[in-house]
Amino acid sequence: MKDLSFYMSLNYKIEILREEEGTGYVFHCPELPGCITSAENVEEGMRLIEDAKKCWITACLEDGIPVPEPASCESYSGQFKLRIPKSLHKSLSENSKREGISMNQYCLYLLSKNNAEHSAQRI
Repeated sequence: MKDLSFYMSLNYKIEILREEEGTGYVFHCPELPGCITSAENVEEGMRLIEDAKKCWITACLEDGIPVPEPASCESYSGQFKLRIPKSLHKSLSENSKREGISMNQYCLYLLSKNNAEHSAQRI
């Protein structure tokens, strides 16, 4: 049976957001809805989010509520189908040829770059 120590050993994602007032940080585990805390600094917040995870998981176990496990990369195929306008397809194709790479590699580059920029804005 999966117990508290099992769930606490799992690698749950932790999102760290700066509070709007700039006075501290909010810590959130998106895979555990409602598992959230705040702190004035990152070190304190990391300690507090571990305590919040422990309390969240304990409450679920006591109430017989299933505890979600973190998603792993093995859960994803690495492929998805995307329909785009013909004009965008043309532009992407032309740009990838100009760069001397496949359109697949070019799109992967664009997605990775944008994802990195978006992720950096969250901290």
